[in-house]
Amino acid sequence: MKVNTILAELEKKHPGEVEYHQAVKEVLESIEDVYNENPRFAKAGILQRIIEPDRVLTFKVPWMDDQGNVQVNLGYRVQFNNAIGPYKGGLRFHPTVNLSILKFLGFEQIFKNSLTTLPMGGGKGGSDFDPKGKSDNEVMRFCQSFMLELWKLIGPETDVPAGDIGVGGREIGFLFGMYKKLAHEHTGVLTGKGLNWGGSLVRPEATGFGCVYFANEMLKTRNESFMGKKVAVSGFGNVAWGAVIKATELGATVVTISGPDGYIYDPNGISGEKIDFLLRLRASNQDIVEPYAAEYKEATFHKDKRPWEAMVDIALPCATQNELGKEDAMNLVKNGTICVCEGANMPCTPEAIEVIQNAKLLFAPGKAANAGGVATSGLEMTQNSMKLNWNREEVDQRLHSIMINIHNACVKHGTCKDGYVDYVKGANIAGFLKVANAMLDQGLI
Repeated sequence: MKVNTILAELEKKHPGEVEYHQAVKEVLESIEDVYNENPRFAKAGILQRIIEPDRVLTFKVPWMDDQGNVQVNLGYRVQFNNAIGPYKGGLRFHPTVNLSILKFLGFEQIFKNSLTTLPMGGGKGGSDFDPKGKSDNEVMRFCQSFMLELWKLIGPETDVPAGDIGVGGREIGFLFGMYKKLAHEHTGVLTGKGLNWGGSLVRPEATGFGCVYFANEMLKTRNESFMGKKVAVSGFGNVAWGAVIKATELGATVVTISGPDGYIYDPNGISGEKIDFLLRLRASNQDIVEPYAAEYKEATFHKDKRPWEAMVDIALPCATQNELGKEDAMNLVKNGTICVCEGANMPCTPEAIEVIQNAKLLFAPGKAANAGGVATSGLEMTQNSMKLNWNREEVDQRLHSIMINIHNACVKHGTCKDGYVDYVKGANIAGFLKVANAMLDQGLI
């Protein structure tokens, strides 16, 4: 395998899809040696098959706003690979959604789901619809129209979507209601459902919880822990919310959160009633950063800046892709940060990762560190199929065990000769091998 040749061919087939190309490049560079050691992979064209989605559905989504005007958005579902289980991956409703972003997310999802060891393939979907500022009725009408196309391709043993940015419990409820009406069945076709109709405890916080569990395992390799550490977190969606809660539980002081307009620094820590205050703001679709600084006078608002300039021990980027660049990484290294653990999908640029790894900081890629969300979605699927519900402690315990196992797999495949663990390489190799061997077993399909 020659990485540059394959990438050149991919870019020729799919020009301009930079996020997708970035994700593929990272994986190919990590698995090159392992791939070349097994001639069966090349003979079966595993690489050429795994980097292309099985299918991509694109459709228009007409809906009516509260003023009686018809609006039209684009909808997508990318079904990438189902070698080890039904397609599994979230739906993202955000103005920035395009095919490149969804293909990058769907490609990452293959390996993330593989790492959980649960039987789930990789997929992703969404729309450029923005639920922010829309009424419940407008969101309902959009979701119903979206599902009119999507329901034909999904099912509990075929493709199981979940939530992502812009798709929370409200949206999942509206989507499920329309699916149930169209398919005439009540099955676990979506995850992130309400607790009173098939959802799982811990699911909203699971990605953030899992990120902190993974980071804690990394810290243990250097006889460190979260206890007494200062932590920077970006964003304040479900991922950041879960990360803030769990890091605080483990004895850390979370000093930052961020939004599109900047970040706040709170030296006293973000916990307790402060989290409740942020959740109320988020639920009302208000900006959260400036109002927080206005409410809590010890906090300072840093307009149009990122939290990575703060003096912290641990950085948890939990907002969006490519939010932490080379200069940010250099700030973290300069400030003595010891661990960077991705809560979002691909939040660190390749240049940032190079700086972090060259400085020998602990670094975990999102496909490993944020797998807790989809792992708990897999646990929700299991509960649905068994027609039962586990309590909070059981779900959290299973999540914790999964994250420990993912960490161990990364260490197994990513430990370098000098003892430094390249978690990027370890995650990519561990995730790839399971999927590639399953594809070999199943023949050319």
